Amino acid sequence: MKRIAFAVVTVVLGACAGAFCWAFFFLMNAGLDLLWVKAPAWLAAIGMPAVVYPLAFCVAGGVAIGLFQKNVGPYPDDMNAVLAEVKKTGRYDYRHLGAMFFGALLPLLFGGSIGPEAGLTGVVAGLCSWVGDRLKFVGAEMRELANAGTAAILSAIFSAPLFGLAAPLFGYADDADGRRRRIDSFTATVVSAPQVSKPVKTAVYLLSVAGALGAFMLLNEVAGGGSGLPHFSDMAVGTSELAWALPVIALGACAGWLFHGFGWAVGKLSARLGDRVVVKAVVAGAILGVLGIFLPFTLFAGEAQTEMLAQQWTALGAGALLATGFLKVLASQVCLGLGWRGGHFFPLIFSGIAIGYAAAGLFGIDPVFALSVSTAALLGAAMRQPLMVALLLILCFPAKAVVFVLAAACLGAAVPVPKAFSRKLSH
Repeated sequence: MKRIAFAVVTVVLGACAGAFCWAFFFLMNAGLDLLWVKAPAWLAAIGMPAVVYPLAFCVAGGVAIGLFQKNVGPYPDDMNAVLAEVKKTGRYDYRHLGAMFFGALLPLLFGGSIGPEAGLTGVVAGLCSWVGDRLKFVGAEMRELANAGTAAILSAIFSAPLFGLAAPLFGYADDADGRRRRIDSFTATVVSAPQVSKPVKTAVYLLSVAGALGAFMLLNEVAGGGSGLPHFSDMAVGTSELAWALPVIALGACAGWLFHGFGWAVGKLSARLGDRVVVKAVVAGAILGVLGIFLPFTLFAGEAQTEMLAQQWTALGAGALLATGFLKVLASQVCLGLGWRGGHFFPLIFSGIAIGYAAAGLFGIDPVFALSVSTAALLGAAMRQPLMVALLLILCFPAKAVVFVLAAACLGAAVPVPKAFSRKLSH
């Protein structure tokens, strides 16, 4: 009976995680429509030049985010920090769920070039820990609820079940900060924790992921409004694509390498600004706003903008697409390094897609092929985990792209990154 009760709890929690993810995206997109479509139109009608709106609004966002960080705290945690804590202790502190939720949503509404995965992972892990504390009668399996919750929410966020299953098992999603996390470094710190067999653990994760994806997809079908990673199909691979594969991979890998370089430079700036969290956030808003005036796609997480880019890329030109791809990487690091807290996966994927479209226009090759290898190379260079890149992108592109995605991710990850770029100067 205990196992049946636990299975039911796991599926229900997974479904709740999927529904929560859908609701978060729905709320975020509704807020973005109000603040970035309706509000600018109203202000333009009363005489405010539309061109200055990104700068004015992003600076205002910097003030709001800085005051939030100063008065409430540095929420949410980085996604890898959440995964590491859950892997280490089997739980996540749930005393500040409201702060994590609002801290994740606030920079996204103000146009931050960051993803929602950090805040969503922390909130769901905290909620699962709260449930586990109240259902201890089930036994040792309850310790796996937080891990199952992170698997569920990551699967729903990215529509990537294999990535969602792998990240909690490994205790990290990538090695973008230069400090590879290993499972054995955590198990030694778990004191007398009852262990769960691998078959049971696998079943727990699978049930939670199934519940999450089922709820997320059902709500998308019934009410719409959800988001996730894009999906491309009908990829053609011929001699032209193979001939230009390495130059396209090089473009993506270069952007991924710059992700580390920009992070190092922003860390230097952050260290100079010291503990002035409001000033940091306003500086980030000003930089983001200026970029947004000239290249609007450098704003926002990127998951909703990918569809817009797919419709407009032929009219934008290769130069604008390349500038968007590379400068969105910069915008992401500016946000992350100066207090606009969130994740980096969605902006980097969007950057890889923009660069891929630019390459398709420059070299006259199949756009989906170009997107697959440029995005994989960029993420490989940034994440330093080719397998995790492949698991993340495996459902974004056609099945025939899997080999090219994995190869491009491996080549990107092979690009050496100076040790200085991996130092955490100030975040």
